[in-house]
Order: sequence, then C-alpha cells, then structure tokens
Amino acid sequence: MPSAPAPRLRADVSGLPRYVPGRAAPSDLVDKLSSNENPYPPLQSVIASMGEELGRVNRYPDAKSSELIAELSASLAVPPEHLVPGTGSLGVIKDLLCAAVGEGDEVLFAWRSFEAYPTLVWAAGATPVQIPLRDERHDLEAMADAVTDRTRMIIVCNPNNPTSTAVHRGELERFLDRVPDDVLVVLDEAYREFVDDTDVPDGIELYRDRPNVAVLRTFSKAYGLARLRVGYAVAHPTVAAALRACSLPFGVSGLAQAAARASLKAEPELLERVRTLVAERTRVTDALRAAGWSVPDSQANFVWLRLGSRTQAFAVACEAAGVMVRPFGDEGVRITIGTPEQNDRLLKIAGDWRM
Repeated sequence: MPSAPAPRLRADVSGLPRYVPGRAAPSDLVDKLSSNENPYPPLQSVIASMGEELGRVNRYPDAKSSELIAELSASLAVPPEHLVPGTGSLGVIKDLLCAAVGEGDEVLFAWRSFEAYPTLVWAAGATPVQIPLRDERHDLEAMADAVTDRTRMIIVCNPNNPTSTAVHRGELERFLDRVPDDVLVVLDEAYREFVDDTDVPDGIELYRDRPNVAVLRTFSKAYGLARLRVGYAVAHPTVAAALRACSLPFGVSGLAQAAARASLKAEPELLERVRTLVAERTRVTDALRAAGWSVPDSQANFVWLRLGSRTQAFAVACEAAGVMVRPFGDEGVRITIGTPEQNDRLLKIAGDWRM
C-alpha cells in the first residue's frame, strides 16, 4: 500500500528537549536511588483510605477536590479559593504555564534545575530563558537582571532539583522586590518538608502579601504518594481562578484525594519519617565529605555530586554494584537518600571510587 501522508505537527517538536525519567530498577536486588522517591511505603491508614475508594472507581471523583481543599486550607491557614489541586506539582505548573504565558513570552528559571521546565515552557508556546547557577545555587541577582518586558513568569525551585541547594530568606525577598508586579513568580517547593535550615523561607509566608507569587507543593516526596500524582498550588484569587480554568477536569483521582487527605491526618507520623531521612542525609553528606567528595549543603531528600566528564562512569559503576543513581549528562549525579542499608551500600561504592 502507498504510504499515507503524515499528519502535520509542530515543526519544532523534533528539537524539543526531552524529559528523561528515572529508569525502573532492573531487579529487586538493585537499590533505586535515582528518582527522589520516599523509600518507605504509605502508612496503613493511608492504604486503608484508598481501599475504601476502590469500590467507587466506576464513579468520577470530586472534580473540585472539595474535602482535600478544605483540609489543606485548615492545615496551611490559607483561604480555600487560593488552593488549586492538580496531578502533582508538575501537572500544576503545566496548567499554570497554560494560564499565564503564550507565544512571544519568556519564562526564566535557573539551570541546571528541574529538567521538565524547558519542555513545559516550550509546550506552552513560550521561550525558556535559562540562567546559570552560581556555586550550585540560584543566581537571583542574574535572574532579576534578565527580566525584560517579555518576561511573564519566573520559576524558583527551592530547594533546587538536582543540586539540592536552597536560597535564603533575605536574598529571595530582595529578588521578589525587584521583580515587576505583573510578572508571576512560581516557588516550586516540592521538597519543602525536608528543609531544616531556618533561613530557608516558607514560600506560603512570602505569598501572603505578594499577589504575584504562587507556591507549588506535592504529596509525591515527603508523603510518599509519587504514583498517585497529587499536588497543589497556593495563589491569590486572580491567579488561582486562571489556573483552575486551565486544569484538566477530574484530574486528581478519587484514590489520590483519599490518600492525600489520610496523609494530612497522619502528618505527625509521616513527618517523623521525614526527620529520619533528614538525619540520613546528614550522615551520607558527612561520610561523603570525609571520603574526599565535595557535596553541597542539601535541603532536599537527595545529594548532588558534580563529576563532570566522570559522571557516566560513576553511574555505571554504581549500577554494577547494585545501586542506581541519576546521571545528568557530563555534569554530575543526583543520589536520593534511601534506607540506612541502601545508603551504606552507596557509601561503600563512593568510598571505593577513585577520584
């Protein structure tokens, strides 16, 4: 048969930077420290809440996530109309870009940062503007200097993925003071619960009196619900309403809503797990530094090793020894904090590696 003409698609799709997800572990014998997942399974109370939902999967979920919003509103002390749930913080930022930017607009973000940002900005029809990190941290002065009359959004990933670093209160407030009021600043705080540096600000406190600031949070990391895809934005009414208008109807499943609500009820127990992971983060960082590695101060559930041209070789050596880490080109590797036993295996490999 003669081949039919292919459908006409966007000509620039072929050049689109691809998001590269972490690979599945090839077997249960390999420790997967490459995807920033919580190593601990959901609590039994959370699993039970999902079990109650299974008998209703023939019905659409609450499109407004009303009960989840009510509980988040009480927990965060923000008005319900300021909250917009979505399919993880990634899904929320996609919808936010849809609501805020278009052809000819620019979106600023640090680089390297979360590798989905360039793809999402491109998909929204806008131009990504990448501002190089300085000492593995956001260069907020350079970001403010890069704002033009085409800038519609700025994304600040705090703590930053994959370098694990966080910007401090004073520098972030000075930056926000420099940003024009009509430019939306999105504080992506997917790892907020792992922060133990008191000088790293809570974005929700900053948003309260700044109408051009929106905050993203997720249940994927600290709450261990990565597979369910549920996150949310906190934003002032004008931004929240536009985001809500661009959100996928019924995007957050009933299972996800139930698990998120149960997780909020079990927050003290879940945050105890977070403290365990933070303690392990400190132990891993100290051990790597003692072995001669240069490790930035992490405020997330992972650490960053800048390895340059040795990046891929280290990742291969780790996997051969039973530990998967996440390589980023010829820049470095990100290593998720796992259980103490998994971390011990990683430290043995890193200690044996010839710098």
